[in-house]
Amino acid sequence: MSDSLTGLLAAAFAARAELMTRLSAEQTDAYRLFHGSVEGRPGLTVDRYGDLILVQTFHRPLTANDLAVLEAFYAEALPGLVTVYNDRSQDNSRIANPLEGERKVAAHAPRLIHELAVAYHFQARHAGQDPWLFLDLRAGRRRVMQEAADKSVLNLFAYTCGVGIAAAKAGARFVVNVDFAESSLKVGKDNARLNDLPIRPRFIQSDVFPALRQFAGLGQPEVVRRKRLPPFPKLEPQQFDLVFLDPPRYAKSPFGVVDLVNDYPALFKPALLSTAEGGKLICCNNVAEVAREAWLDQLQRSARKAGREIRESEWIVPEADFPSADGKPPLKMALLRV
Repeated sequence: MSDSLTGLLAAAFAARAELMTRLSAEQTDAYRLFHGSVEGRPGLTVDRYGDLILVQTFHRPLTANDLAVLEAFYAEALPGLVTVYNDRSQDNSRIANPLEGERKVAAHAPRLIHELAVAYHFQARHAGQDPWLFLDLRAGRRRVMQEAADKSVLNLFAYTCGVGIAAAKAGARFVVNVDFAESSLKVGKDNARLNDLPIRPRFIQSDVFPALRQFAGLGQPEVVRRKRLPPFPKLEPQQFDLVFLDPPRYAKSPFGVVDLVNDYPALFKPALLSTAEGGKLICCNNVAEVAREAWLDQLQRSARKAGREIRESEWIVPEADFPSADGKPPLKMALLRV
């Protein structure tokens, strides 16, 4: 097993040689080194984040021998980087394996990473469970940077605000980041301070549903079915030149249900109405079993029902460190000109 793992890691590393050279020239030191679902070990991922290699397992833990083999391979392939292993194969993807000594210190130590000359904070372990920058979304952030100059940008489900920071760095006129989690927005604010930004992005802590409904001019009542809803920021109707919509697979709140399999239009309609005529809306769906053509057809039908037209659509495909066996990557990103 160990010999075969070494061969898989080596093949993946060789396949990325050209990409890593190009990313380095673009001032990017964060990328996936091994994408196990396609490269021979489902449930295992290996990512570089600056001077750290983050190993994660999602189906079953690594054996001590396989972890040693993996660390030895990258110690030779990328000398000087520290390795941290997070086993997330338990329920709810929580990190299960304890760390001690220097490994524990390294896992919790704050560090800087870079993507497309934008700096971001990173910790291998923190109060949450997901890394602070999702690497498969790099193609989306790259496209945002190409589109953002002199535009107003709305970043929904912003998490640590990578899309919003990238847009501001690329010369956006105005950037709004919306996320429910104060802890995530705090990282986003820290990311903004890291960079020499020409504007100061706005950060709104809110459930996305009431924020979007207000931006879209639909309004958000404070009482529904005689039940008072939790407080939410009061916002004026506003349309944006570029809207980025990247919801989680499923989430439930008093304001609505996020369900990327069964009810994407619940979010899409207000996001579309918050996009200016002639603007662009980038929608993401990370559910593997959702077929991208069927999903795009759903978006087009939803737009017609909302009285808006999708004039043109374009797929944004994850970059080469996220290979796909069938050309249908789980993360689907559709750029819609509306």
